[in-house]
This record gives sequence, structure tokens and C-alpha cells, in this order.
Amino acid sequence: MGYKVAVVGATGNVGREILQILTERQFPVSQVVALASERSAGAEVSFGEDDVLRVQDLSSFDFSGTDIVLSSPGAKVSAQFAPKAAAAGAAVIDNTSHFRMDPDVPLVVPEVNPEAISGWRKKGIIANPNCSTIQMVLALKPLHDIARIKRVVVATYQSVSGAGKEAMDELFTQTRAIYVNDPVKREKFTKQIAFNVIPHIDTFMDDGATKEEWKMVVETKKILDPAIKLTATCVRVPVFIGHSEAINVEFERPISVEEARAALRQAPGIGLVDHRVDEGYVTPVEVAGEDKVFVSRVRDDSTVENGLSLWVVGDNLRKGAALNAVQIAEAMIRDGHIGPAE
Repeated sequence: MGYKVAVVGATGNVGREILQILTERQFPVSQVVALASERSAGAEVSFGEDDVLRVQDLSSFDFSGTDIVLSSPGAKVSAQFAPKAAAAGAAVIDNTSHFRMDPDVPLVVPEVNPEAISGWRKKGIIANPNCSTIQMVLALKPLHDIARIKRVVVATYQSVSGAGKEAMDELFTQTRAIYVNDPVKREKFTKQIAFNVIPHIDTFMDDGATKEEWKMVVETKKILDPAIKLTATCVRVPVFIGHSEAINVEFERPISVEEARAALRQAPGIGLVDHRVDEGYVTPVEVAGEDKVFVSRVRDDSTVENGLSLWVVGDNLRKGAALNAVQIAEAMIRDGHIGPAE
């Protein structure tokens, strides 16, 4: 017995990860439907080690009888189909940016603000935050609880998988081209990504910030505390999977490194790896496939009163996207927001 679950955007990086996580966590499904665009209809995607799902056309799918929709097809597609799925009675958990700042749509990281889930019935939709926001607020939440955060300065080092499969292919082909002395072609990124970093993710806004940087500001306020001041610089780096963040935090009251470490060590979803020796920290290569967000390099920031600096790393496709969506669905079932499986 279980729930009928539809995975929208099943052929993308996040959609495939959602399918994998559903099986890993033994999510109670009676049926799983893989949905994507018309051009992907008929393709096959893996569901666990032994099962294969044939992709159906999203545009013609009838959501009647579907219990849960885990959606990651792109913002424009979600804007069209998520409300249709919700109107058909499904609980929609959407991984795109479209609904995140809608005041009637909860923006949820289960370890941080699970109480927000209760507002999902207003539109039948819950939004999954931006991948960089998720791992940052996970690390900030236990610290905010004990010392209240005033201001955050964050620089991100975001892997190419955050921009999709085509972006991963571009890093691979550019790297190969450099090694064999072929011309380097740019298609997905504004500048060469191989052996380079690009301080530009998403579109530029009028104030000079990019939309990715704006997302981190407004999403943190919505999830954690509207009083927190935050400035971000978001950078794409030549890493396939795993986002990293250098975070400087200013608190309202003194907080020692020992207090911070103790709080992080006990926090759900966090792994503390903080040793002041060679290899005593976590890098993106080591977090690929991991569910936890890892914190390292916890130290005093002497440039401000009551300041700490952190290094935070997470798998952007798992906790930064797919896993968080599945965890929201699990919380909805656990807390009775979704009825018992038939």
C-alpha cells in the first residue's frame, strides 16, 4: 500500500535524483509516474536498481488520483502545470523558483522551518528553496537559535550541475578540448568554465546583483528570519557536483567557536568535520552522494563584534534539491497533511 507519486522533469538531473532517493528511502509508493516534455516522452528512466519507467508527456497527463507531485521541470513549466496538479487534489512540492516568494506558498527546509508546511493548503503547493540557500540555512539555523544572527556575508562556489546536464557536458567538453588543443566552445555559460570561475549565475538585476544572489537574500529572510541582513556573491566553478560556501556571520551576542561547534554537531542534517590539520575539512568531491550538509573551518571573525566564519559544502542535487523535496513529502505524511495511503 502506498501513494501515487508523479515526478515532473524526470529526465533531468534533479528528477533522476528524486527517483533514486524515493527508492533509497523506501518511500511508500503504490505507483510512480515519470513525466517530462513531449520530446522526452517514451524515453526510459531508472527507478531503483531493477525497475524502469517509461516517461509520459506532461502536457497530456491527467493528475486525477495522484497524491504527491515532486516537480522540477523549470519555472515556466511549473507555473503552468503545478496549479493544475494541485487543483486535481495532489500535494505539489515544486523545486523551481516560480513559487518561492509567493506569500501563500510555504518555502520549506524540514530541519529549519517544518512548521511552515501547515500553510500548504492555500494553494496546494510547497516550494523547495534554492540549492545554495538550503545548505546555508541548515548551517545557520542552530547558530541563530543560540545567538541570533544580525548579518551574513556569503560567497558561493557552485558546481555546474546546478545549471543542468548541458552545463555538465560543457565543462567536460571544454576540459577535453583544452587537453587536445581544440577550440573551446561556449554554449551554456557566458564565459569559459573549464579551468575558470564565473561570478555570474542567473540574470543581472538593476542593483548589480544577480538573481541567484537575490534569491539567497529573500529566501533566507522567508525561511529563517526577516531581520537578517545578507549579501551574497554567487560564483560558478569547474566542479561537477557539490556547492561550497564561505560564510561570515555577525551575531547579536557573543558566541564562541566551541558553542558553535557543539550546536552544529547536534543539528539535524549537519555533519561537522572541523580539524585544524591537513585534510581536516570537507570538499565538494567528498560530498557527492551524501545527504548531509558539512561544515568545516569554524573560526572567529575578528573584523566584527561577535563574528564567526564557516565553510559549508553540500551535494546540490541531493539535499540542495531532490532530497529536500522528498523529506518535505515525508514530513507531510508523518504530520497528517496527506491522508493515509490507500
